[in-house]
Amino acid sequence: MGFEGWPVEALEFYEGLEADNSRTYWTANKAVYDQAVREPMTLLLKELEPEFGPGRIFRPNRDVRFSTDKSPYKTTIAATLEQGGYVQLSSAGLAAGSGMYLMDTDQLARYRRAVDDDSTGEELRAVVDALTDRDVEITAHGRLKTAPRGYPRDHPRLGLLQLKGLVAWKHWPADAWLGTAGAKDRVVDLLRNTRPLNGWLAEHVE
Repeated sequence: MGFEGWPVEALEFYEGLEADNSRTYWTANKAVYDQAVREPMTLLLKELEPEFGPGRIFRPNRDVRFSTDKSPYKTTIAATLEQGGYVQLSSAGLAAGSGMYLMDTDQLARYRRAVDDDSTGEELRAVVDALTDRDVEITAHGRLKTAPRGYPRDHPRLGLLQLKGLVAWKHWPADAWLGTAGAKDRVVDLLRNTRPLNGWLAEHVE
């Protein structure tokens, strides 16, 4: 059995969870989650593995220890891929991304030096421009309101310097295509198109 998309029951499951994020709802609808939500994700990851490496599905339970929101369950199913990549399904549709969402202190310092350098910085700008031309969003964990300390406020690549990470992200609103095998094609296209970004990050940041 191969990946054939997510049925409408998957979206309805998350719509219900958003309305009633409780153990009672989860327990009553666990079979729907297993069959309509998790199983298609497992099949998708299996088909992506030869090109992008094994995938890992995140646990559905939220870590509420340090959060004011005590809702016990995530309203998305998400997975990461060994060779870079992230896939997410929610009631709003399908999304995929790749890059470095959050950089540690050393990585951020290397990233800024590479962006500041005219050669490597312009190389990254070309990669980012190519992605935005494909309607891919460039985002991160956070963004500074001004230039980082030690960099001029009129830097030619100020927008990139302000980012605290670098992720290419694409969201597709739910529609009939989500229930077909063609849903995989959208994820594959995004992951392939972001390879130059991941290559740049691997060489200059990681």
